[in-house]
Amino acid sequence: MDDVVIGIDASTTAVKAIAFARDGAELFQARETYPLSNPKPGHFEQDAEHWWTALVTALKQVADKIGAKRVAAISIAHQRETFTLIDSAGKPLIPAILWLDERARPQVARLSAELGREAIRDWSGKPPDPTPALYAAAWLAEHQPEVLAKAAALVDVHGFFVHRLTGRLVTSTASADPLGLLDVATGAWHPKLVEAAGLRPEQLPELIGPGEICGGLAESVAGLTGLRAGTPIVAGAGDGQAMGLGMGVYGAGKSYLSLGSGVVSGCYSGAVTKSDAFRTLVSPTGSGFMLETVLRSGMQLVDWIVRTTGSASAAVLEKAAVDVTAGSDGLLVMPYWAGVMSPYWDGAARGAIVGLSLDHEPRHLFRATLEGIAFEQAIASEAMEGQTGGKPAAMIAAGGGTNSALLMRIMASVLERPLSVSPVNEAAALGAAMLATSAVGWFASPEAAAEAMTAAPTRHVDPVDELVPGYRARKAIYRDLYHATRDIHARLANASA
Repeated sequence: MDDVVIGIDASTTAVKAIAFARDGAELFQARETYPLSNPKPGHFEQDAEHWWTALVTALKQVADKIGAKRVAAISIAHQRETFTLIDSAGKPLIPAILWLDERARPQVARLSAELGREAIRDWSGKPPDPTPALYAAAWLAEHQPEVLAKAAALVDVHGFFVHRLTGRLVTSTASADPLGLLDVATGAWHPKLVEAAGLRPEQLPELIGPGEICGGLAESVAGLTGLRAGTPIVAGAGDGQAMGLGMGVYGAGKSYLSLGSGVVSGCYSGAVTKSDAFRTLVSPTGSGFMLETVLRSGMQLVDWIVRTTGSASAAVLEKAAVDVTAGSDGLLVMPYWAGVMSPYWDGAARGAIVGLSLDHEPRHLFRATLEGIAFEQAIASEAMEGQTGGKPAAMIAAGGGTNSALLMRIMASVLERPLSVSPVNEAAALGAAMLATSAVGWFASPEAAAEAMTAAPTRHVDPVDELVPGYRARKAIYRDLYHATRDIHARLANASA
């Protein structure tokens, strides 16, 4: 049989196990959720055993539906930067610390001073920020040194799953890279970053490239899931890189835009390139690199506006906002409700609503927020694409935000380019599945798998010509807004400490 692969997407809220055919068609999906804990302000945690229970349950559902004999291989995409500590038996020693966690801001400042901010960025490809695990590990070294010292390993979600599935302590370079402990240029653990985290080299998993086989499914796990023992477990990638691959972005000439709770964009770079304007990541194909920008507050701001204004729904607000003049009658929104990563890497930054008057209504705020998200993305894309030879010929969009006709029209007009909408709902799982197919020889390479398994865009959104000049002028004003408010936000943060 062997005519199906399973792509795993272990996100912040759920594990999805999805069976895909050779042409990329989704055959069956199982989804199992798990809780998120917020025990203290800025602390975000999960029980890694919940991940495992969800994975086993989801895999069993797929095996029952599809049939174990049909499954040729399994590969994993997952929430990035999230990690836990395990003992020699693979048991978690601490609650997993999530990518959302902000407890390590003091460690970001300390390590930036000790190692040099630019040195950290150039080694890891990531400007200092609480998101990579480097800083949370350093927090553990200060606050729970005995647990860190006795841990057999620090593992990302991929490493945790592979250890449970195969018995091997191994992870993918494209999964481990976002931890901030890797030398992005060589794909090996960086000794100075490992030391700065308070870790010993032997506490880190073996690294292999995405698309390589980690091992076979253990007999004990085969019994739990109904899958065949020995089924190849293939090295995957972090969900962001896997998502780009699943959307067909794996080489020069294309970029992707994910309009979810946060807004993530990325493009391919053949050479390692570092800048404050983006993060540099190991490519999910194992060849070259992905450059990535992140806006923490994306479509979740739409939910915030609905709640805060007491509106009936986002659809009602959008219908009213369509009739608001472009530029929102002088209202400008900087969407930093959760701070800013690229290009300023400023955790103290917060959202700003500028230009309010007595004439403004919720519909103006709604439209101005969509415009602010678009201005932010345009500035990020310009900076990122300036390092890779200019604007790619195609930008593929996905995520819940693509369902907003108003946002897509604004985004295309502000970016001054057409947007293609991906029909793939589960791009990260599909990207993992592509790696699985190439590992078992269905295709010659991950790139060939992506070419064969990527569905054509279902629709295209063009810029509105009459909106472009006005948005171009407002983007220039927006560009100065962070610098105008930076010191005020820093003073407010200090006053609240």
